[in-house]
Amino acid sequence: MIFFVMAATEDGVGSLESAALKRKERLAALKRKHAGDSNETADGGAAPLPKPVFRSYKPIDEQMHDDILPPEKPVNIEEHVVDQIENAKKKIVAEELDLTNLAPRKPDWDLKRDLAKKLEKLERQTERAIAELIRERLKKKQRGLG
Repeated sequence: MIFFVMAATEDGVGSLESAALKRKERLAALKRKHAGDSNETADGGAAPLPKPVFRSYKPIDEQMHDDILPPEKPVNIEEHVVDQIENAKKKIVAEELDLTNLAPRKPDWDLKRDLAKKLEKLERQTERAIAELIRERLKKKQRGLG
């Protein structure tokens, strides 16, 4: 809520009355605009209609021949097409394209990069431990059988 503090002077009352009248005029103008009187300007006069522009139509009336746009000249695109054809003929080697730059990286790529060396070391130790366990089981089977 906004409260206005007003002095009890005649200027304050007079300025409020004039502001209220201006606001009423603006509201009346908005009502007229929404009611379909959009051709009227703020002065109450009729707004001029826009002039037609003829791009692909030739009017019969000679007075409107001034509003005809000149025809567009076609652009020569032969050189552009030749360049595109030459570029298409060239074979792109897969080694030249770096696919890692094209695909977006996952948010944890830096963690995986930093842990890769440690994981290699752990994998070797895991393989050795598995091999050792297999040897022990084989030794137990040989002792039990033999």
